[in-house]
Amino acid sequence: MEVVRGREERWIKHYSSGHRILLVGEGDFSFSLCLAMAFASATNIVATSLDSYDDLIMKYENARVNLAYLEVLGASLLHGVDATKMSILPVFRWRKFHRIIFNFPHAGFYGKEDNPELITMHRNLVRGFLLNASSMLQHDGEIHVNHKVTAPFDSWKIEDLASECFLRFVGHDDFRIEDYPGYSNKRGSGSRSDEPFPLGECRTFKFKLWPGARKLDSIQTISPGFQIPVNTQQQPVPLARPSTYNDVHLSNGLRVNIDHKNECHRIFGAYLNHVEETFGSTSYDVYHSVREALRLGFETYMAAEPGRPSSGYIGILEELHRLSILRSQRLRQMLLTLDQQH
Repeated sequence: MEVVRGREERWIKHYSSGHRILLVGEGDFSFSLCLAMAFASATNIVATSLDSYDDLIMKYENARVNLAYLEVLGASLLHGVDATKMSILPVFRWRKFHRIIFNFPHAGFYGKEDNPELITMHRNLVRGFLLNASSMLQHDGEIHVNHKVTAPFDSWKIEDLASECFLRFVGHDDFRIEDYPGYSNKRGSGSRSDEPFPLGECRTFKFKLWPGARKLDSIQTISPGFQIPVNTQQQPVPLARPSTYNDVHLSNGLRVNIDHKNECHRIFGAYLNHVEETFGSTSYDVYHSVREALRLGFETYMAAEPGRPSSGYIGILEELHRLSILRSQRLRQMLLTLDQQH
């Protein structure tokens, strides 16, 4: 946990001014502001919304004021961020959080909540969020999902979704909105987007990484005879890098672009394509190919710029691992779709 210099550490429920906190799917940003007011600062908060800044102002009466207060308090505000794709944004590269929070995820109002197809949409949203959040979490951090637990919402089976995303359930607490002064839950879509929805019985579901997900402290062995030192004190990339990310709107309305031709793709793109082309071939020596790709990738990385820190290559390997997880998820979904069709 970060040291809060010159200030007494402050808490509100599960959240501390010493935590690095990421909030996703914010409505009018009243929950983010609630935390910031409790901490008397928002410098430890990154708050994001799927809506653009302009859409937020149109949909929510208090959004402009809430965002202005958060900026004054030092929050980092990002708009146009899809919670199911957020980990690919360079703005989050190498950044890890102590708490990642998604309040009442919902895929939209497309019929009755007990409709099986709508429940599948909700589950896919939560699964995509958990998969992304798992790669953005400190080894001792927690992902929190606030969610209704009465029918039909209990059929989302959030705990099962977490296990699919390499997370373990560590407990839940009753969620009471009165514990968060100033927070106003919002429907978020349609002509009634600024209205609250009935909460009923709700809980805060908590998830952590499996213990095996921790990094080794000194040396990580990639293959026999090939070792890369791991720098466990990597410095995060600053949030504000306007030239590196796409379809993300800052709170001042500025739109910036992602550069998809990043180092990971440059070094490992051919390898990833080759694996996809040969997937399922029994004659393909995957172990040898991966070992050689890692060796050549490391040599390419170090040769591209003399004096480069090897810790940067570890970040690229983490990105490769994340892409592999996403590809596995996509393949599982394709198989499930084929099974349903037959």
